[in-house]
Amino acid sequence: MRIPFTAATIALAGLAAPIALATPASAAAINNQDPQAFISGLSQEGFGALRGGNRAAAKVKFRDLLSQHFAIDQIGDRLIRRWKPTLKPDQLAAYQAALPNYVIGIYADRLFEYADADLKVIRSQPAANGAAVVTQVVKKGQQPITAIWSVTKTPAGYKVSNLTVAGINLALTQAADFDAYIQRNGFDKLVAFMKSKG
Repeated sequence: MRIPFTAATIALAGLAAPIALATPASAAAINNQDPQAFISGLSQEGFGALRGGNRAAAKVKFRDLLSQHFAIDQIGDRLIRRWKPTLKPDQLAAYQAALPNYVIGIYADRLFEYADADLKVIRSQPAANGAAVVTQVVKKGQQPITAIWSVTKTPAGYKVSNLTVAGINLALTQAADFDAYIQRNGFDKLVAFMKSKG
């Protein structure tokens, strides 16, 4: 399965690291009521902790906080939208259980390559059910990469629902990869593949 690492991984250093590495106490302090402050707070927490270099702790905290700051159910449903009506409840439950660990397994180790990067919030604009927050990921010696965070307003505050990196919509890309894998191998094999990477 194709995994979009390059620009996506750079931006995911800003996306996943804050979640991965903020502690539950600091997560509560992140302002999730304002979209720009939300993304800025996540990136500050994440890059600061990422520079500590403790990979095992990062993965544990990522697992804990993914559910707090990402609309993981919404994201997961979008990735299998075409197939969801055909799934049995146990298949859907297995997929939902595998998704967070899959995300961690695919991206967490690669994020440490970008420990010296910074994420700057440029602006935000209203979007359907939330906002789009435009940022730049800056790594010394490389061109800045624009990353647009889609954040959805929930009763508990904003949650990340998607990311577009250098014009590449990560949810659409991952959905296309999942779709192709399911067509070739079936849904149960996709879940097994996800578990093997998680």
